[in-house]
Amino acid sequence: MVQSLLRTSPLIPAVVLLLLFLAGPIVYSLYGSLTNASLTGPKAAQPDFVGFDNYAQLIDNPQFWKSLVLTLVFVIASALIGQNLLGMALALLMKAAHGPMRAVVSTIVVVSWVLPEIVAAFALYAFFASDGTLNIMLGWFGVEGSAWLIVLPMLAVILANVWRGTAFSMMVYSAALNDVPPEITEAAQIDGASGWQRFSRITVPMIRRSISTNLMLTTLQTLGVFTLIWVMTGGGPGVESSTLPVLAYQEAFKFSQVGYGTAIATVTLVLGGLFAIVYIKALKPEVD
Repeated sequence: MVQSLLRTSPLIPAVVLLLLFLAGPIVYSLYGSLTNASLTGPKAAQPDFVGFDNYAQLIDNPQFWKSLVLTLVFVIASALIGQNLLGMALALLMKAAHGPMRAVVSTIVVVSWVLPEIVAAFALYAFFASDGTLNIMLGWFGVEGSAWLIVLPMLAVILANVWRGTAFSMMVYSAALNDVPPEITEAAQIDGASGWQRFSRITVPMIRRSISTNLMLTTLQTLGVFTLIWVMTGGGPGVESSTLPVLAYQEAFKFSQVGYGTAIATVTLVLGGLFAIVYIKALKPEVD
């Protein structure tokens, strides 16, 4: 018993910090979502407990369901598909590249990730704007540009988030690929396995844990993206790019319904938890 306590004692400070800075805000947020707290007025100082009224309003609000769908589209397209596939492709190319080309490509890709999010957001706004870089480049080839942030706002923010986050996936997969023993793939190549067969049947199973971990990290990060969308489109036009974080901000700070906005944020938290559960199950070691 004493030895068990001694072994777990170094973990006590970490557990206390997690409870204080992680569990505490989550519990307070859950309570706030059950109140009619407001940004101004009497309810700002003394909100009333309203139970699940905020969640009932969410269920009856078509805008919430649209934002939920847009959030899922944004996460699946830009994180699960875009960042992971492009990150893997770049990692494979970087592994095959040699010399200065590898350093140049890695530097260009990583720059988008190390930029402050607000700086990257303004740069991407300038790229997709009606008189921005993209339309200027299209004009060089005689192609008429478009108001991308108005006509295709979700596509613009999805591509922006892919550009912004791919570097992280590339670095994770590059590290994972470096841990694959080269003699195994060389043996498979000698046995006549094609490049795709070596990748799908040897490389992917060996880096399965890294893939699952990266999927979880990019999903949770993308689920909370706010600054990028807010700077580029403001959730518009209308609500055409209003994901759950944007909707929560608008309800809480634009319309002063803090309790209602907190309920939306809580739904976003639950959605992230569901994704995490799926990935944690995928991370479980296989039992022979």
